[in-house]
Amino acid sequence: MRSHYCTDLSEKNIGEKVELCGWSNNDRDHGGIIFIDLRDKSGLVQLVCDPADSKHAHKIANCVRDEFVLRAKGTVRARGEKLENPKLKTGKIEIIVDELIVENISEPVPFVVGDNKVGEDIKLKYRFLDLRNTKSYEIFKLRSKVTMATRNFFDKQGFLEVETPILTKSTPEGARDYLVPSRIHNGDFFALPQSPQLFKQLLMCSGFDRYFQIAKCFRDEDLRADRQPEFTQIDVEMSFCDQEQILKTTEDLLIDIFKVAGHKIHAPFNRIRYKDAMEKYGSDKPDLRYDLSMVDVIDVFSNCENEIFSSIAKDKKRNRIKALKVPNGDNIFSKRQMKSFEDYVKKFGASGLGYFQMKEDGLKGPLTKFFSETDLKNIVKISKLETGDVVFFGAGEKNLVLDYMGRFRIYLAELMDIIPKDVFEFVWVVDFDMFEISNDNVKALHHPFTQPKDINTPIEDMESIAYDIVLNGTELGGGSIRIHKKEIQEKVFKLLKISKEEADIKFGFLLDALKFGAPPHGGIAIGLDRLIMLLTNSESIRDVITFPKTQRAQCLLTQAPNSVDDEQLKDLGIRLKEKIKI
Repeated sequence: MRSHYCTDLSEKNIGEKVELCGWSNNDRDHGGIIFIDLRDKSGLVQLVCDPADSKHAHKIANCVRDEFVLRAKGTVRARGEKLENPKLKTGKIEIIVDELIVENISEPVPFVVGDNKVGEDIKLKYRFLDLRNTKSYEIFKLRSKVTMATRNFFDKQGFLEVETPILTKSTPEGARDYLVPSRIHNGDFFALPQSPQLFKQLLMCSGFDRYFQIAKCFRDEDLRADRQPEFTQIDVEMSFCDQEQILKTTEDLLIDIFKVAGHKIHAPFNRIRYKDAMEKYGSDKPDLRYDLSMVDVIDVFSNCENEIFSSIAKDKKRNRIKALKVPNGDNIFSKRQMKSFEDYVKKFGASGLGYFQMKEDGLKGPLTKFFSETDLKNIVKISKLETGDVVFFGAGEKNLVLDYMGRFRIYLAELMDIIPKDVFEFVWVVDFDMFEISNDNVKALHHPFTQPKDINTPIEDMESIAYDIVLNGTELGGGSIRIHKKEIQEKVFKLLKISKEEADIKFGFLLDALKFGAPPHGGIAIGLDRLIMLLTNSESIRDVITFPKTQRAQCLLTQAPNSVDDEQLKDLGIRLKEKIKI
């Protein structure tokens, strides 16, 4: 039907007869000659329908409206220097139409394809129209190349691509499960997998040695710009490996992926311990494209004459006093801005925000009166202050301070516009805590199947062989070496206060597999959607998924989720309570 795609044509094709197919993107009448911008997946080219060349084609063109499906036959000619359009790849040529065929008409469209000012809800309701724009096509073209590069990489490395079940059992993995009622087993439910975690471990127990999968995963959690209820991850598992082998394999994979996207990255990536990331950046996914970092000044504040700070400083294990230096901040921020910063951190639970300004004659600020000259000099030394710098500090309970000061760090970087564009800064976060402990509640920081460095370490000090890959402040993925001995897995369950009975019910199949010679193994999962989002500089993860859900977990195109009739519910043994409208 077609001889070329629109942007395949150039000045080299001048004089050639061509046949093109696509949609009418725009049409206009200039002095009786009708011009149509024809759009296909590659982009645009201008059609010229002149009655002097073809009265029939001109008559049809006069009826064409936006999004009509067209087939055009004609001759390529140069536009002429003054008529060129430098914004188009085909801006130096046009097609003189001999024959124009309308393959299908279109009703008036709710928005112009490619119009970025249209509300997201409208675009998602008519997603099939929104996807017609060339920018969207290029995103999914890249996504296809990335998945192909992934498959090629693992195939060369001797990995098997294996599909794991979508209908599985509910197991605690951090988020709520999506549940599927069973018709045959009334009252019982399948769960959609939050990850293929347990199945890929079972594959290692099966002797498959090296596995990968482009896996669909499902989590019923609150949504945001980089989350969807269903998402895709590059899932990997290896037997007889250590952490170094998995990190090296992942870096080599990412080098190949970024290469197909037109970027050159270098390995090995930087590494930072989990504790150091939290203490320096207030985040386990630090953005290292800029150099704002925190230092601990709790020792200096222990001598402070202000009772609030001195009492906080007495408990160095539970509390933190963190200083965040902003070079030349005294010349950047107004007094009004300095006051507004306190309002910002209060939104995240802070009771206040202190600061000092480094003047030529020393530190100045409302709190200097509470410190001795020696302590003020120590603050200058520890924070490495120079004239014109401002140092902010937060004080209080450790996790609270690290959280709001970490958020404040990002806020300042965005405010000062110091985050470099078109830079890819990778970092491995390693040596995670094994558990997250809050009062009497103990949770696995990664998941319950992560190998501890030493199972005999006190629970509050225990670290795991776990690692996250972070790019520009976004967690791309994470993994760990897994527990491959039944007795260690049972000890971890016990520390998590999972009883033997509960463990047998939920994880009996895994414990059975560990009894029969499970090999040492480990792996990683990389979020494909997030990776494409960063590679394409997209604002939302919804831009890189063909038919995404809204932040209310709805598909506006298909109107899912939807009600089902009583007969279907009866088959499943389900009766609904009165429906609550949200």
